[in-house]
Amino acid sequence: MITAGEIMSSPVITLSVSATRAQIAETLTRHQISAAPVVDETGAVLGLVSEHDLLAKPGAAASELMTTAVISVSVDCPVDDIRHILVERRIRRVPVLRDGRLVGMVSRRDVVATMATEWVCQVCGESVRGDRPSDACPRCHAGPERFALQEQPPGA
Repeated sequence: MITAGEIMSSPVITLSVSATRAQIAETLTRHQISAAPVVDETGAVLGLVSEHDLLAKPGAAASELMTTAVISVSVDCPVDDIRHILVERRIRRVPVLRDGRLVGMVSRRDVVATMATEWVCQVCGESVRGDRPSDACPRCHAGPERFALQEQPPGA
């Protein structure tokens, strides 16, 4: 089972509550991201500011622009649960927390990438793609415990 901790982006680009509209726009543009969490000095998530918030909401600072009803997950949350959250809530990303503190972000893209994950049978070398190994190898019928995750090179 793949978890949030295995696929999350980390470290996370964050914003302070006092970040101005211009600072937020510059941060999102410079890092080529569509949203960033707003955190306090301890790393607790206070909200999230997205490109949509910048375009649609009035306000001069992150504290006025941020969405405060943020859905988050723990590092051990299964990817399938995250997929359900993203689809059912119609959101694009979730902060990943450990002990109440931000440690990563999981986006739709991160979840989609797990669908391209490759598993290799350690008995015969057959590879299969998916977010988890097959119940049995299609070639030699070895069980799922005989599959190993094939690491993908960055950008693959």
